[in-house]
Amino acid sequence: MKISNFTTIELKDPQYIHPLAITYEQNGILKKWELVKSHDSVAILLFHKEKNCFLLVKQFRPPVYLNNQTHKVTYELCAGIMDKNIDEIDIAIEEIDEEVGYRVEKDQIQRLTSFYTNVGVSGAKQVLFYAVIDESMKIHDGGGIHDEEIELMYIPVKEARTFIFDESKAKTPGLMFAFYWFFENQR
Repeated sequence: MKISNFTTIELKDPQYIHPLAITYEQNGILKKWELVKSHDSVAILLFHKEKNCFLLVKQFRPPVYLNNQTHKVTYELCAGIMDKNIDEIDIAIEEIDEEVGYRVEKDQIQRLTSFYTNVGVSGAKQVLFYAVIDESMKIHDGGGIHDEEIELMYIPVKEARTFIFDESKAKTPGLMFAFYWFFENQR
């Protein structure tokens, strides 16, 4: 992957995030905090039972690249923001379709938990789901919608523990937590 002409621009009218500065009083001390108000999200751990693999997505993430230009891509769970007025499980099902090309029904997906991400900057909530997939559920090649460039990545279960600690691969804490959940609950 070639990345060029990488520049930063101050946002004037952001679409997905809203940079803010807040002031508050804590224990009688006036404080100020800079933050970004952003959407909550869903993430789905997908286990492909025929391949005995986890299905992940790999994509370019400009903030990660800005902080470390050796990481041109990140390895992530299938995920998406909750920017529609529909149930979180329906957003998860849509993301599975759009990003990886599998059809998962509501009774085939399990809500695991929720947690907060990037607590010092945005504090957005992410809801974690789990689903088992197989090739009979494949409806298209995935890759995202509009101008998303998402590559599918299969990680064999037997390699997942090593993958978690491979610092040469940029990955999210949610992905690492999901793998641990799987090893504690599904094996």
